[in-house]
Amino acid sequence: MSEHIPLAEAFKRAEYQVAGHGSRNIQVLKEALDDVDSDTDSDMYGKGTFIEDFEEKMAEYLGKERAVFFPSGTMAQQIALRIWCDEKGLKKVAYHPLCHLEIHEEDGLKELHHIEPILLADENRIIDLEDVVNMEEEISCLLLELPQREIGGQLPDYETLEAISAHCRENGIRLHLDGARLFEILPYYQKTADDICALFDSVYVSFYKGIGGVAGAILAGDEAFTEKSKVWKRRHGGDLISLYPYIISADHYFEERIGKMGQYHEEAKELASLFNQCHAVETKPYEPVSNMFHVHFHVSKEKIESILVDLYETTGIGLTSNLRETSETSCYYEVSIGDQYEYVPKDQLRSVFQLLDERLAR
Repeated sequence: MSEHIPLAEAFKRAEYQVAGHGSRNIQVLKEALDDVDSDTDSDMYGKGTFIEDFEEKMAEYLGKERAVFFPSGTMAQQIALRIWCDEKGLKKVAYHPLCHLEIHEEDGLKELHHIEPILLADENRIIDLEDVVNMEEEISCLLLELPQREIGGQLPDYETLEAISAHCRENGIRLHLDGARLFEILPYYQKTADDICALFDSVYVSFYKGIGGVAGAILAGDEAFTEKSKVWKRRHGGDLISLYPYIISADHYFEERIGKMGQYHEEAKELASLFNQCHAVETKPYEPVSNMFHVHFHVSKEKIESILVDLYETTGIGLTSNLRETSETSCYYEVSIGDQYEYVPKDQLRSVFQLLDERLAR
C-alpha cells in the first residue's frame, strides 16, 4: 500500500492518464505556433485580418451573422446578458442554480452590471419547458448551459430545446447559449452547430475545454448584437493589444479536434460502462451524453484515494488527480475524455477496473 503518496503525485507518475489531452503546459502553444508563418501580422486591439478571419470562420460554423473573439467566457457571457437587458430595459435574467455565472464568478453579473438572476429548476436536474413556461418573473434573457456541467453534463432532449426556443421568441425573451462545451454535444444530438445555434439569439463557445487551446472564447449573434459586444469588450479591458496566442491555439486545435468529438463521446460511454460495473460506483449521467461525466464513489474520500494510489502504482494507469468530498462516505470527480484515452492499453484498463471492483467489494 502507498497511502503516503498524494493522489495528485501518483497520478502524475502514471504512465497512462485516461482523461484530457495531456498536460496544459507551454507545449500546447508551441505546437500550435508551428503552423504559423513568423511573418504573419498579429491582431491589434481587436482589429486586423488575423482576428477578423477567425471570427468570420467561427460565425459561419455557428450559423450566426457575426462573431467576436474574447479572452474569456466569463467576460463574454456577462456582456451578452448585459446587452439583452439593456435592449429590453429590464435587468433580470434566468438560469440554472448551478450556472457558472452564479457559482464561479464572484457575483460579477450582479456587482458589475446590477443584473438580478432568477434561478430556475432544482439544482439536481436540468431546466425543462415547464420551468420556463411557469416562470412568474418577467425577464430579458434566459441562459441555457448545454451540457449542464455541475450535474454531470446532462442535456435536455432536442425537442425540449426547440419548445423552449419557440416559447422565448413568442414571449419576447432572448435566449442565450452557454455553449462552453457545444462542440462536445454535437454527436449526441446528431445536429450541426448551426442547427443548435439557430435556436438561440446569442451563443458563447470555449476554446480551451474540449478543443484544448490555451484560452479564449467566441461570442456570436446578429450584427447589431456583436457590434455592441465589441464596445463592452473594450469597456471590460478585453481588447488586449494582441490576442494572437489564444487565436492561434484556438484555430489549430479546432481543426485538429473538431472531427474527433464523436470518438471522445464513444470513449466516454465505454469508460462510464467500466465504472458502472464496479461496486459502490456510479456515473452521472449513467450513459454520458458528451465526452464528460461525473464519477461518484459511495465510500469515503480517504478510502478511495488510498485505493486509487495503489492502483496507479500497480497498473501504471491514472484515472484522476483529485476527488471532491460530498459527505463523510462519498466523493466524486469529473471526467473529460480527450486525446489521451485512445492510447491507454485496453487490457490494462480493464484490469484496473477489475482490481477497483475487488477492492471496493471488500
